[in-house]
Amino acid sequence: MSTNQRHRDVGAYALGVLDPADSFRFEEHLADCATCAVRLSEFAALESTLAAYAHPGAGVVLAERPTPGLLDRLLDRVEAGRRQRGRRRMRLVAAAAALIIAGPAAALALQPGAADGDGDGTVQRYAATDPASGVSASVALRERGWGSGVGLELARVKGPLTCELIAIGKDGEEQTVTTWAVPEGGYGMPGVPGHEEPLRTEGGAALSDTEIDRFEVRTLDGRRLVTIEA
Repeated sequence: MSTNQRHRDVGAYALGVLDPADSFRFEEHLADCATCAVRLSEFAALESTLAAYAHPGAGVVLAERPTPGLLDRLLDRVEAGRRQRGRRRMRLVAAAAALIIAGPAAALALQPGAADGDGDGTVQRYAATDPASGVSASVALRERGWGSGVGLELARVKGPLTCELIAIGKDGEEQTVTTWAVPEGGYGMPGVPGHEEPLRTEGGAALSDTEIDRFEVRTLDGRRLVTIEA
């Protein structure tokens, strides 16, 4: 099933009406999808409201009652879903929320050498949004024996573009961390089907974390999209 279909499954999953196989596949998708984690948290209030209808005396009044039996069947399935998957779903939401917060740091921690004594293992995080371009970026920086490992998460960038991440030292020295292409639909573009996810990429620089003054995301023709102070 396509990623777009998985995005559309979030409402059904929140209500507990997906069958076990589809629920399992959606949970696998949710673990890596910050967009669905946000949507799932937005559905939490709707689930609670529907659950209130299932209990007599809840004080909830329907403006117009649906076809006889339909509401009861829906409420039964919601209530059963809440009991069976409530705790597991909350753990998944928490894990996905951690992806939203940690972003590039989570990917950086998976690099070989993250815990092999090559550097102290501490990840520093920096973020910025450019008011002119609207591009937002967050950077995770881990000290290595050879310099610095760098993770980047980039959103609200429109394409087509070819970009690079530059590490700029306190002495003005510039080093290219990584380069990438932005498709026409862009990255991290809410409401643009297939392009809602931010770009996540990694690279490195010979500069140590104490030598880096800032990072800049630029197009290859030199236009600066966003500056991230370190």
